[in-house]
Amino acid sequence: MASCKFKNILEKLAMSIGVFFIYILMWLIFLTCKKSYTPNFLPQNGCVVVFWHGRLSFMSFAYRRWWSSQNRKQGKVIISDHKDGELITRIIKFFGIGTIRGSSSKGGARALIEALREIKQGHDVIITPDGPRGPRHSVADGAAVIAQKSSCEIYALNFEANSFWEFKSWDKMILPKPFSNIKFSLSAPFSVANLEQKEAKEKIQNELWQASQNDGGKSVLQNKEDFRSNLKIWWKKYAHKNPQISDEIREILDEIYEK
Repeated sequence: MASCKFKNILEKLAMSIGVFFIYILMWLIFLTCKKSYTPNFLPQNGCVVVFWHGRLSFMSFAYRRWWSSQNRKQGKVIISDHKDGELITRIIKFFGIGTIRGSSSKGGARALIEALREIKQGHDVIITPDGPRGPRHSVADGAAVIAQKSSCEIYALNFEANSFWEFKSWDKMILPKPFSNIKFSLSAPFSVANLEQKEAKEKIQNELWQASQNDGGKSVLQNKEDFRSNLKIWWKKYAHKNPQISDEIREILDEIYEK
């Protein structure tokens, strides 16, 4: 019993040290970089903001730009209940960012109810539609459902860097290198109010790909091709676990393997 408690204390201590180290490293890199931002603003009422999981590394700085510096009501990020979600939650807490815990695979209903409550109170809900575990650049139901049920608009958030490290993770997360040029962007608002679920998710996906193209990243066509090739790799890796996938993803996989 005593050894278990000691182990738990060590794990918590290691987590705290790791979180602080990552926070300091993020700031050290950020301060050396040249930054630019699109002039768009978020509305006074609550809205849904989406960005790809692979852009998570520096999105806390986007939060400082479009939330903290404009004295807006709080935006809350939907974060999974998994262990990596706890790490992310602790890091972004340093930036004053709140969280809603839950995902499509765990705690989804609770997260949906809390997200709708936050928007009703005038807060923004921030979502990575392909998180927490992919497939990369897929769009789960959450963002579209929350926007439709709350009758609010959606904004696409993105950043691109001219020099970066790319992690060998499912989301191919990037971390800008010191002294790089970073372009942060917030799209014009768009709505999925009158769309079917499949069309709504395609709209979100294309808006995020368009943001990448506008910011000097990959084009919409390149992102679409990458999505299909990465989906095939993802399926080979996780098919044996029988993961829950949407009908849209199933259709794309069927199309890929028919060729």
